[in-house]
Amino acid sequence: MTDQGLKQSILDELAWEPSVSEAHIGVTARGGVVTLTGHVGSYSEKCAAERAVGRVSGVKAIAEELEIRYLYGVGHGDEDIAKQALNVLAWDLSVPKDKVKIKVDKGWITLTGDVNWYYQKHAAEMDVHKLLGVMGLSNQIVIKPSAQASDVRKDIKAAFARNAGFEAENVAVSVDGGEVTLSGKVDSYYERTLASDTAWSAPGVTEVRDLITVN
Repeated sequence: MTDQGLKQSILDELAWEPSVSEAHIGVTARGGVVTLTGHVGSYSEKCAAERAVGRVSGVKAIAEELEIRYLYGVGHGDEDIAKQALNVLAWDLSVPKDKVKIKVDKGWITLTGDVNWYYQKHAAEMDVHKLLGVMGLSNQIVIKPSAQASDVRKDIKAAFARNAGFEAENVAVSVDGGEVTLSGKVDSYYERTLASDTAWSAPGVTEVRDLITVN
């Protein structure tokens, strides 16, 4: 695919994604590396735009330079955001009670604490990233599983084999304790993300190093 063809496919995907207003998003594409510029109306829209681009065939990497411009910023300072974040986390049964701490600085949320599973860490992030006023998010929650899986590598390879989203034999898995390293080659940025997400779902995984390259 030519750079111009890839750019057009990305513009079409952004227009197709209902949670993204593509009118103020600029796109450049060079050799599979995509740069997004312009502005969006919220942090969640920024994330949605990046996910949409990642789905497009031919995308190898994304440089995201979008600015956030809230239309309803009045009355939603750091204290308001922190209160909202505490409320949504308290209502989410996926997030262990009193395990996640919140810090807000100029709209940027930092999550800390420790949980037993990646899905709990991810749930906390998803809870707060849509809140009004959020400008960015750092998820520093540590995963401390109660028990290590006996064979993490075997579990991940089996999950890869069940997944129709990519060719399992193209991805190599190495494990050191709870740290997993993925390497190999896949055909799209989406497949790379899918492999990483699958590895994170294995019991006992505390870190995933994604060294997969896109053809």
